[in-house]
Amino acid sequence: MLSKFLTYKNQSPDVSSDAVNMLYANLNRGAIITMVAFTGLVFGFSDASAIVQSKLVLWSLMIIVSLGRVVDGFYWRSKFSLKSSAKEGFVRFALGNILTGTIWSLYAVLIYQQMDLLELASTMVVLSAMAGGAATILAPSKALSSFYSTMLLVPLSILALIDPTQEYRVLGFLGVAFWLAMLSSTAQSTSFLLQVLSLKERNANLLSDMQRKQTEIEQANEALRQANIQLDDNNTNLEYEVNKRTEELFELSNRDVLTGLLNRTGLKSFLHTALADANENNTTFAILFIDLDGFKKVNDALGHTIGDSVLETMAYRLNKFCKLPGLARWGGDEFILVLEDVTETDALALANSLRAKVSEPMRVQRNNIALDATMGIAMYPAHAEEAHSLIELADFAMYQQKRSQRGAVCVFRHETYQVVRQEESRLEGLSKAIDNRQLSVVYQPIVDANTHSLVSVEALLRWHFNGETISPVVFIPLAEKSGLINALGLWVLEQACIEVQQANINHTHALSVNVSVLQLLDDNFIADIDRVLTSTGFPAKRLHLEITESAFAEDRNAIAQIVAALKDRDIQISIDDFGTGFSSLSQLQLLSFDSIKIDKSFVMSMTSSNQAIVRATLMIAGEFGCRTIAEGVETLEQAHQLQHMGVSHLQGYHFAKPMSVSHLTDWLTQQEK
Repeated sequence: MLSKFLTYKNQSPDVSSDAVNMLYANLNRGAIITMVAFTGLVFGFSDASAIVQSKLVLWSLMIIVSLGRVVDGFYWRSKFSLKSSAKEGFVRFALGNILTGTIWSLYAVLIYQQMDLLELASTMVVLSAMAGGAATILAPSKALSSFYSTMLLVPLSILALIDPTQEYRVLGFLGVAFWLAMLSSTAQSTSFLLQVLSLKERNANLLSDMQRKQTEIEQANEALRQANIQLDDNNTNLEYEVNKRTEELFELSNRDVLTGLLNRTGLKSFLHTALADANENNTTFAILFIDLDGFKKVNDALGHTIGDSVLETMAYRLNKFCKLPGLARWGGDEFILVLEDVTETDALALANSLRAKVSEPMRVQRNNIALDATMGIAMYPAHAEEAHSLIELADFAMYQQKRSQRGAVCVFRHETYQVVRQEESRLEGLSKAIDNRQLSVVYQPIVDANTHSLVSVEALLRWHFNGETISPVVFIPLAEKSGLINALGLWVLEQACIEVQQANINHTHALSVNVSVLQLLDDNFIADIDRVLTSTGFPAKRLHLEITESAFAEDRNAIAQIVAALKDRDIQISIDDFGTGFSSLSQLQLLSFDSIKIDKSFVMSMTSSNQAIVRATLMIAGEFGCRTIAEGVETLEQAHQLQHMGVSHLQGYHFAKPMSVSHLTDWLTQQEK
């Protein structure tokens, strides 16, 4: 049974002992939390005189079991040095875990009928938190973790699901959903943990083998020394043989078997010497990172045998062209060349000449093959002063060049490096922005052009990261490129619906939310819209979705179907940034939209050509019977001019800047005075 619960594939007993030890490591804390949580639920929702007998009995059982588990934890730690006790320890731990889960389950079943909605919700939250903690604490055993989560969540969730009260059924559905999520998390945590424990054991075995081999080498050296003493007449021959063997070992450990060039170990040794010489002589050197373009296709199409022959030929070319000791095969189809005492200009010139040599066609086993190379250069000491950093920066330069144009040479630049690292940092931060509560929604009023009274508000996303406010112009493209835009867009929609619904805002005012084309084309977009409207209670007829004009360049039929589905739900559609894209009248005819937003670039500079675009937009809007909204109105003169031209709605700093929902409420109060 122990192997069934704890082992991953063919784990050894040591791995099981480690796993049991990890289970016991958090036992005392888990038992204390269990007692506190159980006590809170038993005594927190009724006074002492009203507590039912079953609650007291279950509470007593839970206290006894938890204290017993604490005692068992101390006993295990005192006996852990005996590996034979692992199975016994797990059986005790599992028994305690099963009893605890069973008591939780009995509590949910027996007390359910006495629970009101608050107590049920609190119980569900506590049990979910306990199940979530168990996913980590019980990670060494998937079976125990799954059992514990099931006993905590499933009975209570089922009772809630079959309850005739709607609110209870919602809690039941959430409980089941969280239970399924915990099962998935448990599987992943257990798999990862057991693999780590297995890796630890393999490393220990490898270290043991290395020590054994080291002992064998020492014994061999000692035997050789004794032989030299005994056979003094053959000392010269023996010394020659030892030197020869040493050279062979060096070649084996420092040379690539396929190409005969330096391998990673040999290159690092060479760089160590090169760095010392450069420091002593106050000279520079360059690291040239070479990546072959098209080699993967050769391997895939012609096989690894041909691929190996290509690498051998390429290594011969490089070695013949350069004739330098610092030439190495870094791995796969990557080579590194160390150029000592050269300037950046020299290194760049040699790299371009080398690339021309690499790109010459070759014939390998009756196959005509032509490859190219992308190269990156890092200089010592200008770019870095350590060997591994120089290699990383040369690799970075090569990769950046490959992203923009293959078959070229790129010298490392700190400016590019900082830009890429900043983008990576922001991308990582953006992926956690919702969880870290770094996002907020602000609202900008849209007013009637004639009366200047509020008609609707546009929800705009703001991101505060590392002490600064990142512009949407920066993070929206990052979100679209990384696939985060769907989650961010859904968050904005839900947050805006909640805040506007709860705020003291006239229920005739609409809410406009921007929607990315990637959101529109997501398979779950319509279902997500329905879920948000249902969960927030926000009326669909007050929701306006703003779609950028460039979205029409995508799958027009798919966009048209989605827009039609939105219109069926009484959701209004606005075409955002109109005039900046390339949509045609034929494309617009496919869609049923309610308003056109004139881009602020035409409003802020009312030249004759921009005025012509605005008039054309107004004419198109009139033909389609829809409203017009001018963005970027910053002066009273612009407002009057646009109103005179026939624009129906205005938006911009002249009326109000984007603001939080609380400030929006204050602004409305001032407007009504």
